[in-house]
Amino acid sequence: METTKKTMKKFDAVKMMREIRDKVSSETQDMSFEELKKYLKKQIAESKLKPIGQ
Repeated sequence: METTKKTMKKFDAVKMMREIRDKVSSETQDMSFEELKKYLKKQIAESKLKPIGQ
């Protein structure tokens, strides 16, 4: 059996997703449902992303 060479990744998607999830979790941990909705709307507006289907 041939061994594969270990290569360095330029971008680690799993690491990035975990960092984002941890940041959002810490920012929203004590928010009520209404505060969470406002937070999400603000984040979407600031990201300038277009919601799916619009």
